[in-house]
Amino acid sequence: MSLTGIDAITYGAADVAEATRFFTDWGLKPGAADATKAIFRTEDGTEIIVRRIDDPALPPAMEPGATLREVVWGAANEAELAKVVAAVGGATCTDPIGLALSFRVSRRKPVAVSAAPMNAPGDPKRVDRAAPIYKQASPLGVGHIVLFAGDFDRSLAFYRDKLGFELSDQYPGFGAFLRCQAEGGHHNLFMLSRPGKPGLNHVAYTVRDIHEVFGGGIAMAGKGWQTELGPGRHPISSAYFWYFHCPGGASAEYYADEDYLTAAWKPRDWVRSPENFAEWAIAGGLDGKTRRQARAAPPPPTPAAIGR
Repeated sequence: MSLTGIDAITYGAADVAEATRFFTDWGLKPGAADATKAIFRTEDGTEIIVRRIDDPALPPAMEPGATLREVVWGAANEAELAKVVAAVGGATCTDPIGLALSFRVSRRKPVAVSAAPMNAPGDPKRVDRAAPIYKQASPLGVGHIVLFAGDFDRSLAFYRDKLGFELSDQYPGFGAFLRCQAEGGHHNLFMLSRPGKPGLNHVAYTVRDIHEVFGGGIAMAGKGWQTELGPGRHPISSAYFWYFHCPGGASAEYYADEDYLTAAWKPRDWVRSPENFAEWAIAGGLDGKTRRQARAAPPPPTPAAIGR
């Protein structure tokens, strides 16, 4: 099977107006909106839909409160879509976590990306031009989602055996980084075991480079949105990140520069630990006005914060 990535997501939000303000500030392109629903798009056309939490059009929730209610996965073509439909028994289903899934031929479009090249001594890649400074991020797409699995083994088997996802790396028995194609970004889905308590950890939006991670994060902080953690860098995927609390549910992440894998890649086993989650990270983020570290006391470590 050939799923190509995330085509659309739907949130159930307690406050659609607040979520609309968040995703507008986040840098998404606005579409249709009213008091009960708002639609946004990333640069590649991925749809981000926000509905009121009690909207009867929403599928059942996998957890109480504001959260992700549906993910639409894109297939490469009609033939690949037919394989997925046959594997799960329809164009829609619910995964073992309790999240509604749909499948369609992908509507996303390629985006011409020009990330800033990096200079190194004796190896200049950027000559006679400055690196960019971003006033706001403009996310290219939804790169991955991170879910808590109430039944980890059953959930992992579903995505690997039914949908053909590839294992990239893992915390054995606790967490699995999965990509939907043999060749592509490090992961489209990361699952963490949380027995009996399924739910959303975060949705990750890919941006062009580290400069856009910083620029987008500083802009969000300047508009009053609260950092969960970041900026920082993941050692497992090599990506730079910045997480913000999201009124659509859990957290939203800007990230850039993840590892690109092929069928030659061999999955690695990692020990679950804070240093394997983040090589480095700034608690409280950066202040949007001074561009200096926010003087927030670091939160106590929690199991939910390790391994994303």
